[in-house]
Amino acid sequence: MHSLYHPTVARLTYRGLLGRRRAAVLFTLPALLLIISAAVRLLTGADDDTATKVLGGFALATMVPLIGVIAGTGAIGPEIDDGSVVYLLAKPVKRPTIVFTKFLVATGVTVVFSAVPTLIAGLLLNGDSQHIALAYAIAAAVASVAYSALFLLLGTLTRHAVVAGLVYALIWESLFGNLVPGARTLSVQQWALSLAERIAAPGAISSDVGLPVALALLAGVTVAAIWYAGEKLRKLTLAGEE
Repeated sequence: MHSLYHPTVARLTYRGLLGRRRAAVLFTLPALLLIISAAVRLLTGADDDTATKVLGGFALATMVPLIGVIAGTGAIGPEIDDGSVVYLLAKPVKRPTIVFTKFLVATGVTVVFSAVPTLIAGLLLNGDSQHIALAYAIAAAVASVAYSALFLLLGTLTRHAVVAGLVYALIWESLFGNLVPGARTLSVQQWALSLAERIAAPGAISSDVGLPVALALLAGVTVAAIWYAGEKLRKLTLAGEE
């Protein structure tokens, strides 16, 4: 069975994602979350409701999708934009392996820069009272998988993937995903919240989507996005060969 992970592709992708400019943004968002969390704890003390608002309103609704945009689009978008993807595709590496490796790298980066800071922020805010910190950290990790797949796909669809991703992250997930009831059911944030609701103490966290439906949607969107990204890459290869 052919491996779906290629170490060289992974190394090159990590190098591109953790370059100076992207790394600065990746570190800034978690640092901001931790600063906010420490300041809130000093000013208000440990409070479960406040912890839920900070972790849900900033960490899961804003920070996680933004980091997903940076990691997901950055895993392949720049190579397509500057044409260097042609040299990668010329190597004897299967297209599904390229896409899946980049997806794994994007997911790993997103989890490290979102789920881990979310857990630390939760511990700062209320010491994991009612398992709120753990619940949001796991929700952030699960959301990271779906976001990485979606934004990796976006990187294969348009040269303006970062802009499109930012619009989606800031308007759909952060704004409509929190305020508009109908939009909530179509939000990765709400799907991840469904899992957080199950992990935390009863009543601590709420979601508009049932857990079975949320897990099915998360899995379906992730698999579909990875598959379609592979198809786009395959067609790009054929176009280049023609």
